[in-house]
Amino acid sequence: QVQLVESGGGLVQAGGSLRLSCAASGLTFGVYAMAWFRQPPGKEREFVAGISRTGGSTGYANSVKGRFTISRDNAKNTVYIQMSGLKPEDTAVYYCAADYRPGSTAVPTTAATYDYWGQGTQVTVSS
Repeated sequence: QVQLVESGGGLVQAGGSLRLSCAASGLTFGVYAMAWFRQPPGKEREFVAGISRTGGSTGYANSVKGRFTISRDNAKNTVYIQMSGLKPEDTAVYYCAADYRPGSTAVPTTAATYDYWGQGTQVTVSS
């Protein structure tokens, strides 16, 4: 049974930082591209950042470039996102997702591509 469990969300003031973690189990972590998506209140789910199965390639939404950094530790089956310079518009439920990508260094940005999802963690940025 595949499980993705996010942690690290919370309430932070604008300009602050948070690090989210996503621990994966029940899958061969190293063959999955991983990503973070978010869903702001009343809006569609959107891509935030992704990382290839080896960690050699990353991709970011324009809205978070230069502020967020995605990383992964394949020995710990965990993907992280370090968020700095947080803005009220970053307020959302953040989800991690896994996409089966053996032999590929692609970083998909489309939610429908991803095979497994976590339950989400709330991030609230106050102004």
